[in-house]
Parts: sequence; C-alpha cells; structure tokens
Amino acid sequence: MLPPGGGLLWLGLVLGSVCASVGSAAPGNSATDALNVLLIIVDDLRPSLGCYGDKLIRSPNMDQLASHSLLFQNAFAQQAVCAPSRVSLLTGRRPDTTRLYDFNSYWRAHSGNFSTIPQYFKENGYVTMSVGKVFHPGISSNHSDDSPYSWSVPPYHPSSEKYENTKTCRGPDGELHANLLCPVDVADVPEGTLPDKQSTEQAIRLLGKMKTSASPFFLAVGYHKPHIPFRYPKEFQKLYPLENITLAPDPQVPAGLPPVAYNPWMDIRRREDVQALNLSVPYGPIPADFQRKIRQSYFACVSYLDTQVGHLLSALDDLQLASSTIVALTSDHGWALGEHGEWAKYSNFDVTTRVPLVFYVPGRTAPLPAAGDKLFPYLDPFDSISESVEPGVKGKFTLTSVSQSSQAGPLQVASVPWLSWSLSSKKLQFEKTLPETSAGQDGHRCHGGRPVGSLPASRGPRGTALSLPHARGTCRAARPSSLPHPLVSRGAVPRRPEPSEAFSVSVSRISKFYSCGRRNWNRARESKVTCILAIT
Repeated sequence: MLPPGGGLLWLGLVLGSVCASVGSAAPGNSATDALNVLLIIVDDLRPSLGCYGDKLIRSPNMDQLASHSLLFQNAFAQQAVCAPSRVSLLTGRRPDTTRLYDFNSYWRAHSGNFSTIPQYFKENGYVTMSVGKVFHPGISSNHSDDSPYSWSVPPYHPSSEKYENTKTCRGPDGELHANLLCPVDVADVPEGTLPDKQSTEQAIRLLGKMKTSASPFFLAVGYHKPHIPFRYPKEFQKLYPLENITLAPDPQVPAGLPPVAYNPWMDIRRREDVQALNLSVPYGPIPADFQRKIRQSYFACVSYLDTQVGHLLSALDDLQLASSTIVALTSDHGWALGEHGEWAKYSNFDVTTRVPLVFYVPGRTAPLPAAGDKLFPYLDPFDSISESVEPGVKGKFTLTSVSQSSQAGPLQVASVPWLSWSLSSKKLQFEKTLPETSAGQDGHRCHGGRPVGSLPASRGPRGTALSLPHARGTCRAARPSSLPHPLVSRGAVPRRPEPSEAFSVSVSRISKFYSCGRRNWNRARESKVTCILAIT
C-alpha cells in the first residue's frame, strides 16, 4: 500500500521508469517495441467512483479501466490547488521544491530548471502531445503549457473553453446566467459542444495519426469536469434523482477548527445562483435542498466525464493500441461536497487531497487481449437505468450475457454498466455468498427457491440483451451457503467473504441469478463460463 502523502509522486516514478527502460535497452531493440503512454488527468475528481466503492456513482468506463489496472487506495495530491499539484505531479517534486503554492510563478524561472515527465519522454524518442488542461494555464506554465520543453507539438485547448465561466446557463426565469449549477442542452450552447467533448475528439484524432508512426507516443489528456461550474449535458441529471441524493455524512464545521484550516469556498459564492441564496460568510450554511443539488450536479459531471474516458479508451481499442499503451488515470486533487461544512478544494482534509490513481500496463496488470477482443468496450451509463421494481414484485427484466472464454484474458463484463460498476467496486476479485443450487421437483435447477430456465440456443453479439425461456416446475427452498462468485476475474486470489459482503449489491436491482457452468468458474483453461443475470 502506498504511504499517505506520496501518491502522485509515484506516477512520475512509474512512468519515468518506463522511459528509462527504453533508454537502457539493447542497441538492437527498435523504438517501435517501446510502450506508448496515455495519461489522463482529471480536474477536481475525488475518488467518488464505483471502483473505489461508491455505490451511487455511475462510472462504468473508469471502473472497467480499474478492473484491468493496478488501483491505489491511498494516493494523495501534494496540495489541493490546481497549479501546485500539477507542477508537482509533472516534475516529480514537492511544492516546497518548486516554490509554487498558488498560480503566480513559473518553476523554471523561480526555483529550478526541473525536467518534466513529458520532457523526459520527449528526450528519449517519444512524440509528446498535450490535449486540454494538463498543466494549469497561465503564469505557472509560462503561458505556454511549458512548451517547447515538454511537448513535441503545440498543446491543444478546446475552443469552447472560453465559455466556461460566461452566462450560458439557462435559469428558471428563462434567462442566461453564470451559475454554479449549469446543466445544458449541448445544442444550445456556443459552438454546440463542450470542452471535454472537444478534447476527446482531438485525442482520438491524435491516436489515429500515431497508429502509423514509427515513434512511440506520450499523450496527456486533461479533462475539465467535474471542476466548477458544473456545466454538463442536462440528460446526466437523470442518473441522480434528487430523492436519492444524501447530504454529506459530516456536514458541520469541526468544533475548534483553526480558521487557517478552513476555506470559505469563495469560488462558488461568486456564482449567480449561489449569490441568490444570500449566505453568511465564512461558514454559510447552504440550505439542505441546494446542497443536494450541488452534489447531484457533481455526480452528474463525473458520469459525463466517464463517457468521455470511455470513448477515448474505446478508440484505443479500435485502433489496436490497447496492447501497446500504458494508461494512467488520476486527478490533481479532490473536492469537498459539504464535508466539514466546505464546498471547495483548498484544504488539507482527505476529501480534497485524496485522488484516484490507476495504472493499466499491457500484459502486466491484465493479460493482452486476444485478437478481435476489446479490452475497453464503451459502456453507456444510461444502459443501467431501468424501471424501479420493489423487491419481490414481478417486473421487467433485462438479461445480459457475461462471459469469460478459456483463452487467456480477464473477465469481460458486457453491456451492463451498472453491474460492471457494482462488481468492479470489488474489482471482480472477491467471493460472494449465493444461494445453494437445488433440484426442483421436475429436475430444473433452482436458485433461491425459484426455477431457472435453460440458456437460449443462440446468443446475440457481445453487449446485446438476451431472452431467457421461463422454466416450469417448482423448487425447494434453497439453503444459503458460501459459494465462490462466478464472476471472479482470472488470476485473483479468492478469499472467503465477510458476512457483510454477501452479495451486497441492491436486491431491488438484482432479483435473480441464473448460473450455468458455475463449476468451471475458477478453472481458467476449461470451457467457457457464461452467467445470466436478471436485473430489474
């Protein structure tokens, strides 16, 4: 486990070691044998993701990446401010060394001519490219994103970025405002697009160009959301109904907290919708209903971001680069969503300094995908939305195939982002308690006292819904027993579940478990294992 406080400095160490190994390779080795690097840096993203155990957030694509990756549970930014954190990350040096604690100096001029991670790759034969917010713009990167030192080509910034803080949010009065909460109809915003969409499109174009390049590449992609303002496609609000949004578990300012340790979240106070609340300074508080709306919009931004990461990784697959590209995903720092009475970064609480950090290394963290297989198929978070059905009430079922072939490779979860989310929060590596299979009076296999139908004769392509014939007959009540979960990923070390882990996903969403070939789940070289889940 990574020591607290040293998280992002390890990113430079790991990525730098890749380039160092290239430089120390035998003279006969070709540069084309070197692994490419895709570095994804997100703005203000705390570890509120399914792969970090958050059961509310729909982040199927980042969770899918994490399921094939090394995931760090205790990675922390050096400082919960954009520019110091990014400079620290990209130089591998602490803010005490870069002498940057705000946004107002350039480290090469004020502290030392320190090399950066992309600069090191560039000097060792890589084509280095920057898309979106990688370095913080402005003085802290010499108004040039540290060009030409760090980048082989001029950095790309989306043209719609300039509208982020303008009046593009339509309020209840029908007028445009510069709000904190800004769900938009993308067709109505200037240029008809959003910055992160443009960044994804540009990154995919660059990947296409580099596919035929003789040189390896280092591509850094910086995403803006969930940074404020929460400006995102309005349909993502549907993923998070307000009635499902809870308040922070510790919403009060700690008693005896020194004033120097508290930030009065002036960033959001400047937004028109927050100004209309007429809050007291410095502690507020914000009305509970508006707190829920802030949390709703942050979560919606995370899911919107997840779709962009999903499109980018899917393109990596389509271009057949997933087998030759390291993928690292992290954030510059977190963001407080009401914890300790704060709504900002700028503090030393865990919620603002802890960040997600995952590394996918082809052939190391996951086996190389077989020819024709996709390691990162795009998962749509909206596919997981279904009719709400109370436990025990008959409802509409969506049946989806989840399979693992006998060929080398990790388990693939197809078409059910919500399922991928809940299982990848356990990293597809742990046992669950399932009902014991029992025989029905007419010989049908049963689970939990319900008959289980046979598999359909033919399956659709991966990721499509399947029909399942209903079985007839009755079942004896099944006695619970501790059984390995069939969806354990290959190569994991199983362990017996704790009582609280007994298939802990929501019973109202997973009402039945159809199993076939369960006896082969942990025999990697045997026949294909296929399970059918019925999700209400």
